[in-house]
Amino acid sequence: MPIRHLVLLKFKADTAFAQVQATEAAFAALASKISAVQSLEWGTNNSPEGLAKGFTHCFNLTFADEAARATYLPHPDHLAFVEQLKPTLDDVLVLDYTL
Repeated sequence: MPIRHLVLLKFKADTAFAQVQATEAAFAALASKISAVQSLEWGTNNSPEGLAKGFTHCFNLTFADEAARATYLPHPDHLAFVEQLKPTLDDVLVLDYTL
């Protein structure tokens, strides 16, 4: 069964706009680097409800099944991205669900 992997990002207040843009591009590029990713879409928060708690970015990845997700999580390109993200990251929330 397909799995959705939602990643919400909250950047540190002093993160430069260029760093945020670089993170967006690097995260989006994972779809072309890791074949286990069926699809990846992302966007920035535009909710008028004011409940985002400082999270500004949402990335939604789809995997065919648990095996594909298990390939993605320890993949060297994913791990390299996480290391690139860490210096600018204030908080992250990850939720997975099965379709």
